[in-house]
Amino acid sequence: MSPGPKPETRAAFEAAKGFMPLDEGLALHAAATDAAALGLPLLEVGTYCGRSTILLADAAREAGTVVVTVDHHRGSEEQQPGWEYHDTSVVDPEVGRMDTLPTFRRTLHRAGLEDDVIAVVGRSPRVAAVWGRPLGLVFIDGGHTDEHATADYEGWAPHVAPEGLLVIHDVFADPADGGQAPYRVYRRALASGAFTEVSVTRSLHVLRRTGAGI
Repeated sequence: MSPGPKPETRAAFEAAKGFMPLDEGLALHAAATDAAALGLPLLEVGTYCGRSTILLADAAREAGTVVVTVDHHRGSEEQQPGWEYHDTSVVDPEVGRMDTLPTFRRTLHRAGLEDDVIAVVGRSPRVAAVWGRPLGLVFIDGGHTDEHATADYEGWAPHVAPEGLLVIHDVFADPADGGQAPYRVYRRALASGAFTEVSVTRSLHVLRRTGAGI
């Protein structure tokens, strides 16, 4: 069982801008520690300001591997002006659009984890289309429309190595609790026969690759 993140890592996580609660964060760190033992990179889809990246990077550093984050840093649909999660502090005043990349970089700097993370700035499906190696873990936490969640799953799940982990965030069976796109992707992964669920912490579901396909 994972001993959990170091106190300074946990403090950096709790201080960072973002939405992931501590219990889900600790479950993500445990999954990352498990997956990092494969010696393969860990990949995060949907970075925002780097709150969850801290935990992935801490686990990767301990295992001698690296985290790759994929995000266009313009914010997901619910973070745009007029929506519930819009934050004016991460709007670039020059171009008038969201830009979370500077905040993300400051988050990693404060946590002392810059060297353990490779940040890829781009749209997930386009990056996935040119990706060419197995991954120990794929953490899907990007856009919550069916279009975006399905593209993230179809683009990245094929790269999860045997015994690697697929982690899906914001999985809500009840529509009253949140959007259904991540839930539908989660159900698809289970129905495929390629993945077996190994843990659930509120909306964070961890699945292990136990078969071929997606």
